[in-house]
Amino acid sequence: MPNKTYFNWSTGKDSALALYKMQEQSAFNIDLLVTTVNSDLNRVSMHGLRNDLLFKQAESIGIPLKTIELSGDVSMKTYDKVMKTAMNELQQESYTHTVFGDIFLEDLKKYRESKLGEVGIKPVFPLWKMDTKKLMEEFLDLGFKAIIVSVNAKLLDESFVGKVIDKKFIEELPEGVDVCGENGEFHTFVFDGPIFKKPVNFEIGEKILKSYSPSKNQDDSCFQDDDEITWDTSFWYCDLVG
Repeated sequence: MPNKTYFNWSTGKDSALALYKMQEQSAFNIDLLVTTVNSDLNRVSMHGLRNDLLFKQAESIGIPLKTIELSGDVSMKTYDKVMKTAMNELQQESYTHTVFGDIFLEDLKKYRESKLGEVGIKPVFPLWKMDTKKLMEEFLDLGFKAIIVSVNAKLLDESFVGKVIDKKFIEELPEGVDVCGENGEFHTFVFDGPIFKKPVNFEIGEKILKSYSPSKNQDDSCFQDDDEITWDTSFWYCDLVG
């Protein structure tokens, strides 16, 4: 019998490709998407995507969606508490495995494994350690379509947000920027491809530069050095309207 599995859905390209690969494996039955959303803004965490487009995306994929609401200024302690409660609920619903689209962030992988281990759920990383350029080429060859919804302003300028990913986009990326944006250089919204019943329609809205001050809650982050805070604080967003 396949393992009852939920998928950590980000709305972006890595999630889409990872879901595609997992659906080809008979050992896992993925019957739920799980996404964290910013309850202050009604948008997907990190990506800044409107919730209504997330819902349309999940509807086209054909898998039920569960959202976990978090404040935009959530502390790591509160984040851990909320996520543990959600994971316990999923474990009680007989979920034994969960899937992530992570590729090579070691500290994040260890964090996920540690927290999931506390509730008895096993993480699966179908893209782990794969070559990001080859992954992007596979993504495009399969017919997936994605648009850039946010970029780290320290690394990419305004011209990159709102672009649909294609081979030209890859060639235009500055040296040092990962082709899959695995270091947080950019985030995407996937609107078509082999996992969708039909394309997700949207219109491109305004481009916005947002700058953030380091939160008072960031001092308890599990991903930083004890004596140094290194936060990227400015991001370009392209608002998509469903």
